[in-house]
Amino acid sequence: MHAINSPHFTMTRLLLRRNRRFRLLFSGAAAANLGDGVAALALPWLATLISRDPFDIALVAFATRLPWFLLSLPVGVVTDRTNRQALMFRADLARLLLSFGIVALIFAAPALPLGDGDNAARGLIVTVSVLAFALGSAEVFRDNAAQTALPMLVDPDDLEVANGQIWSIEQIMGQFIGPPVAGFLIALALPMPFSFNAIAFGLAAFCVLSISFPPRAAARLRASFRAELAGGVKWLWRHGVILQLAVMLGVMNAGYVAAATILVLYSQEVLGLGAAGYGLLLTAGAAGGVVGGLVGPALAAQWGPRTSLIVALAIMPLPYLALYLTGSVIIAGAALFVETLAGLLWNVVTVSYRQRIIPEEILGRVNSIYRFFGWGLMPVGALAGGAIVSWLEPGSGRDAALRAPFLIVGAGTGLMFLYGVCCLRIGRGAASA
Repeated sequence: MHAINSPHFTMTRLLLRRNRRFRLLFSGAAAANLGDGVAALALPWLATLISRDPFDIALVAFATRLPWFLLSLPVGVVTDRTNRQALMFRADLARLLLSFGIVALIFAAPALPLGDGDNAARGLIVTVSVLAFALGSAEVFRDNAAQTALPMLVDPDDLEVANGQIWSIEQIMGQFIGPPVAGFLIALALPMPFSFNAIAFGLAAFCVLSISFPPRAAARLRASFRAELAGGVKWLWRHGVILQLAVMLGVMNAGYVAAATILVLYSQEVLGLGAAGYGLLLTAGAAGGVVGGLVGPALAAQWGPRTSLIVALAIMPLPYLALYLTGSVIIAGAALFVETLAGLLWNVVTVSYRQRIIPEEILGRVNSIYRFFGWGLMPVGALAGGAIVSWLEPGSGRDAALRAPFLIVGAGTGLMFLYGVCCLRIGRGAASA
């Protein structure tokens, strides 16, 4: 009974009800991430209908993640210089148009799936990769602006609750609902999930446009774009804990994407799943994200930032090792559940920590630099996942090659746990930074 009447529970229950601005941001995130969740299954599935080559599948994943490496730094300066609401709206509108572009590509392409050695395959993979890159570029603008805008819309004491709720709805829509919806829509007709995406991104744009943002103080004129970026870099360099977290996140995300890139082929060929089954598998993983987003703020409040992050790091290697060893759909689903739960605990702690101690006037830049380190290695991970399978398959066989990335990533995340125990120093506020 005490837990139900706790201040944390009360804030969790009432924040959406009492804060209209946050409610609209939350709703926009729900719609946008529903579109992302549908695309997360539909795009790689489309790639597997064009080619069975692991490197071709990795190329599409690489193109989706590459914008985080190329654009994170300049987008941070743009976020601080311009209207964050307008950035989010335009990014959602761009994704609406790009989703219709994929529909047009499917109608113009030869009948899918293509046969082995079809001459059209390489051109189609490149085209899908270009569209994936454009979608990923819009996502960089949208996500950085949204994360930077959140502290403008909620009180500082509400940040953990707000981030937990945002992460939870992103998991619910992006991985709990989106993938099975995508699988169902693919079964109806291949263009359907991308048409659905366009509607979802349109709803997200409408929600963002409806938010009444508080006025921002006029930005001080600085010498140049480069000088503004340098100011963010210097701030991050002086605050070593945040830089440390960014580098750790980069290593973990590279491994995560390497494994996730191969998961679609692993699901088809090792677990024997179709599009609908693969969607349900991703949904099992998303359930862990929902739980992590809901309980993460309470665990962080009880344990403190460092203990919470060490627990997350301790859990992370286990799901990858389970995926390497199993051929069971149930065990694979449970592994993805645990993996996402640990990831959400990490996110709730680290995002709230950054939002609390980084000054508002440079938050966009520092967030983008953080994400450059934390997300910039993801395209490398995508190519590495495909390269590992392609390299090992001739000597080890297809099954062993498809499992190998999970073993390698599990070992890597185990090393990150040891590093965290020995070297990670994080406190509750700015004094620790």
